[in-house]
Amino acid sequence: MSADTRSHPTGPTRRRPVQQRSQERYGRILDACAGLLDEVGAGALTTKEVAQRAQVPIGTLYQFFAGKEDLLAALAGRNLDLYLQRLDDRLASAAPVGPAAFTDLAVEEFVVMKRTVPGFGQVDFGLAGAAVPSGVRDDLHLLDAGMDNNAAVALRLQALGGELFTPGTAGLPQDQAALTLSLRVALEAADAVLKLAFRGDPEGDPALIAECKRLVRSYLAQRLPTP
Repeated sequence: MSADTRSHPTGPTRRRPVQQRSQERYGRILDACAGLLDEVGAGALTTKEVAQRAQVPIGTLYQFFAGKEDLLAALAGRNLDLYLQRLDDRLASAAPVGPAAFTDLAVEEFVVMKRTVPGFGQVDFGLAGAAVPSGVRDDLHLLDAGMDNNAAVALRLQALGGELFTPGTAGLPQDQAALTLSLRVALEAADAVLKLAFRGDPEGDPALIAECKRLVRSYLAQRLPTP
């Protein structure tokens, strides 16, 4: 199941760190951002507070990030990289898996990260809340300027799934566009139900999480039939 799980950012990040010291500062800034998100939320987050928490000059933060939107975009990209790596590890341990098992593991890993990863409740692979905070002009394209967040995640999951989601493999549709659309719809449905599950319960409503799995498994079984 292994695949290229690296992020492919196209946002306005000023520069990527190369030297070890710069990489350490970059990571510390994102860690500070994640911690503050849990405390104050995305709406009240400021780059000044992030720099203070990370113990770096504000000028250093702006060397890496053009502003608040860019900072949140970088955190979303890091979260997606982490999610895909952890999911890949789960898939390797559970191999072989089919689409149904892939769905369950994907939902379960998302739930685990929602419960345990700092800041993930506010920014997972995009803004988790309904309100767009000030300083963020384009919350739908934090991961990729050319497509919305869920479309970008769907493509990365398709790549991670490998032959499970390769057109023409194991009886899957030959049409790449139809296959990609089915995975996108499945992800949108899962995203909506999981947002509902965590809306009133920080641990996630178990019944809604179970229904999310059931919904996506049933849909994919109809859209992606296998022998």
